[in-house]
Amino acid sequence: MSKQPTLNGHAQWEAEFAQGVVGDATTYNRSGIGIKPLYTPQDHNGAPYEESLGYPGQYPYTRGIYSTMYRGRSWSQRQLVGLGVPEDYNLRVKEMLDLGASALSLIPCNSVFRGYDADDVPSELLGTCGTVINHVEDMRVALDGVPIGDLSTAMNDPSPFTLLAFELAVAKRRGVPWTKITGTSNQSDCISHFVANHMFFRLALQGARRVIVDHISFVNKHVPGWNPLSIVGQHMQQAGATPAEAMAFTLCSGIQYAEDCIAAGMDPDQFLPRFTFFFDVSVSFFEEVAKFRAGRRIWAKLCRERFGAKDPRSWRFKFHGQTSGVDLTRQQPLNNVARVTTQAMAGIFGGLQSLHTDGYDEVFSTPTAEAARIAVATQNILREEAHLTDVIDPLGGSYYVESLTNDMEAKINAIISMIDEAGGMYQAVEKGIVQRMIGESALAFQKKVDAGEQTIVGVNAYQVEEDPATYPSLEYPDAARMQSYLGRLADFKKSRSSSDVDKAISALAKSANTPKSNVFEHVVAAAEVGATHGEICGTLRKELGFGQPLTVV
Repeated sequence: MSKQPTLNGHAQWEAEFAQGVVGDATTYNRSGIGIKPLYTPQDHNGAPYEESLGYPGQYPYTRGIYSTMYRGRSWSQRQLVGLGVPEDYNLRVKEMLDLGASALSLIPCNSVFRGYDADDVPSELLGTCGTVINHVEDMRVALDGVPIGDLSTAMNDPSPFTLLAFELAVAKRRGVPWTKITGTSNQSDCISHFVANHMFFRLALQGARRVIVDHISFVNKHVPGWNPLSIVGQHMQQAGATPAEAMAFTLCSGIQYAEDCIAAGMDPDQFLPRFTFFFDVSVSFFEEVAKFRAGRRIWAKLCRERFGAKDPRSWRFKFHGQTSGVDLTRQQPLNNVARVTTQAMAGIFGGLQSLHTDGYDEVFSTPTAEAARIAVATQNILREEAHLTDVIDPLGGSYYVESLTNDMEAKINAIISMIDEAGGMYQAVEKGIVQRMIGESALAFQKKVDAGEQTIVGVNAYQVEEDPATYPSLEYPDAARMQSYLGRLADFKKSRSSSDVDKAISALAKSANTPKSNVFEHVVAAAEVGATHGEICGTLRKELGFGQPLTVV
């Protein structure tokens, strides 16, 4: 039997190590956690195994939320797709499915994110970073030939969730029961949009707060396979939050939404199993692994002890990961393939449930078909060739990983306590506390890059001269194609029943001013009779308030 390292052995190593080291041997990761050059059993806190780690699929879920994890079922390969008009989206989706994607996401045009129809904004801005989806017929075309009753279809769909409403209307037309519709209302986290995406103008924060609770209530009742809430840490981290801050702020948003649902009379064991999370995965490999393991453990404790949930399914921390576009560089863009691979591995070892890998050329445009193929193939290689699915939580038990997970947990919990003291996430955002912390972290990281303390290959080190034109980017939209779409939009508005639309919009407005009425129910009803996205959003802005920039103090 091998002996454990002794204190004398540790002291001898420290002396030998010091002979080759100048200055402080401790470095710091992006979250500000000190990283030592070596970890030993002395760094383990000695907590009982089942209390701090446990087995996969068992509380506190540090090692994964399912007992078999990827040995039983691989993560979903959910490629985010969005460009041009509905026909373009449909074509790209079918290509991705043929290449091995097992779930879909729809990224709408920025005009949709901002709450407007295509004919309300300058046409040259349309379809450049997402698909123009304005009404139920657009969704029918986008999902033509896609088996929505058998395939998970996540919609990047901020409040008031018109994309899901359009999909439900399409399902009804096809005769697909809503009980067979599965997927997620991605980007449904209004807090992250206000804090990091500056989506002030879509709907006032408190108005969005009302709609999201109604959305959760409606979906739990009528679309039980759908996840109505995706709490987004990605926005926070891409805006500059450290990994620890991004996890903490995301969990604080989850706390806020859970408490709002409980205040509305919902049972935690009804809505918590359908809460999901969406995170950025940076290239800081071990830090990301520890972030996810710590977040999973904290959420389980919150759900059981703070919210009083009794069903183990309510304690599960289900999350989607997207490789970080912020880490990608315009300089030497083929290096981004290595970055995306590293990020994907961090997410996989962190125990994600679905994964999107960025195209290496997303720094220039919506990914080209070649870059999208490489992004999908990256996941296939990691799963099929590298055999990353063979062992559940393979880094579990590592002195370094367990110590880092504990440190990350402590830092996250400290931020959660601070937000609690501020009155919860809504009040912390309205006071500008969250925005200030993110801004300070973004500035601190950029200063390190500028000073050369943080190496970015091709940017501040290992530079080479190259012509950016060497790398093709997707040229879109075609002006004539977009003008054709605008013509179809005008025709759609003329062909629908204006009286039915007027009645539905009037009922939606009344619902917004009736506390006991479910606003999302009326969003769905309006979508079914042909109301457009812009009309629905405009009605709710009028009744629930137009968002304004929040002051940072």
